[in-house]
Amino acid sequence: MPSFEEARTIILDHVSALRSEHVPLLDAVGRVLAEDVASPFDFPAWDNSAMDGYAVRAADVAAGAPLPLSGYAPAGAVGAEPLAPGTATRILTGAPLPAGADSVVPFENADEEAGSVRARGPVRRGANVRRRGEDLRAGELAIRAGTVIGLPEVSWLAAASRLVVPVHRRPRVAILSTGDELVPPGEPLGPAKIHDSNSFAVAAAVRQAGGEPILLGIAKDDREALRERLVEGLRADVLVTTAGVSMGDRDYVREVLADLEVRQVFWKVEIKPGRPTAFAVRGTTPVFSLPGNPVSTILTFEQFVRPALLKLAGRRTVLRPVVRAIFQEELRHAPGRVGFIRVRLERRGDALLAWSAGNQDTGMLKTMLRADAIAIVPADQGDLRPGTPIDVQIVAGDLALP
Repeated sequence: MPSFEEARTIILDHVSALRSEHVPLLDAVGRVLAEDVASPFDFPAWDNSAMDGYAVRAADVAAGAPLPLSGYAPAGAVGAEPLAPGTATRILTGAPLPAGADSVVPFENADEEAGSVRARGPVRRGANVRRRGEDLRAGELAIRAGTVIGLPEVSWLAAASRLVVPVHRRPRVAILSTGDELVPPGEPLGPAKIHDSNSFAVAAAVRQAGGEPILLGIAKDDREALRERLVEGLRADVLVTTAGVSMGDRDYVREVLADLEVRQVFWKVEIKPGRPTAFAVRGTTPVFSLPGNPVSTILTFEQFVRPALLKLAGRRTVLRPVVRAIFQEELRHAPGRVGFIRVRLERRGDALLAWSAGNQDTGMLKTMLRADAIAIVPADQGDLRPGTPIDVQIVAGDLALP
């Protein structure tokens, strides 16, 4: 039975980035670049004005005399007349700098009168001029493979006219809930029945991690029913099952997977909650068998499946940032296993404070709803007391990292 850290390392060692595909630029948002992209030309492609103003020679401004206006250079125009000595040209942002000019005086820093302009102060040579290639040179690496495509990347790729982008394929994740007690949401509940929430929770988590969920529905606690659904699920890039992996006499998931030549890598992890988590592989397909209690499902997905999906999608960083907080109350924790505690956070001055989000029983979804973060309590840590430093993973989407 591996430790928490060992289990996560084992999983990540068994997965690698999926092959690449080419997609339209806007479809690449949130995806991971599969190849280095070099600049196709100089950025900017010519010396140009960074301001609306007057193109001048700095030496002419230093002489102190008004400079007659000799031309106009709007953005997008070419063929502006060279700047004659002792004159100025009206110029707009982005326009090519006329030959002979070496600086630009912004409109607000100059006075124009009777066809001449005078700067209100000295002008540094090169002021308000963007030089050709000062951003990127032709052939220079612009975006590294492994970069998540976001707003800056889209902006540059569009400027470079790269409308089709090589990105890693999104992992297709088959999701199967198991259990005779489960009924699909929307259907009436009979005696001793509950709605299947795990399929939807896992599907949502898959989407948040950049994957494509495939819902296989519910398999009853029956070997043949399980086999049919698992065969279908093994066609995906990843298979995730919930429930059916504990010690009950109707927990058949591991047995049926073994019949399908899925090799078990580990079963059970030294964590609480989520100890009966199992990980297996068939060929290059990872198979995660998660516990059935809703909170355990969410927490084990977060710690084990999410990092694997991010790596499959080509991400370089796959683990959530961990920050330090100070626990503010007493909470029992038996040493021996790494504990995952749902906590609320509050910043006070320079300190990040943490409280339990409520009842830590794995059937209590309300506590998950109220949590800002997951505290990771070391296996050798005893009961938590006010003032105990703890490591937390921020999971609330609207809570900024401190």
